[in-house]
Amino acid sequence: MVHMNIDKVLKELGVSGIDVDHADLGSVARGDADAVFVGRDIAEAAENLGDLVVLNSIIDINELRTKVRATLERKGVTVPEVGVGA
Repeated sequence: MVHMNIDKVLKELGVSGIDVDHADLGSVARGDADAVFVGRDIAEAAENLGDLVVLNSIIDINELRTKVRATLERKGVTVPEVGVGA
């Protein structure tokens, strides 16, 4: 669900060229991703994975939009002022 919603948010923001993947905690290691988005319930278990983005609600698209935008900007990705679907 988070994977699909991140794809949706990226499209809304007009950002392309970003690969989004999903994995369980046992299959991912530090450095496997530029940023790791997780629900608050597993944040402590994932804290060693690098740039961790903790979501208070994995179904809150507004929170996800805000955190995806902030993560992109932190990583130096240009985000258009007005998203394509906004």
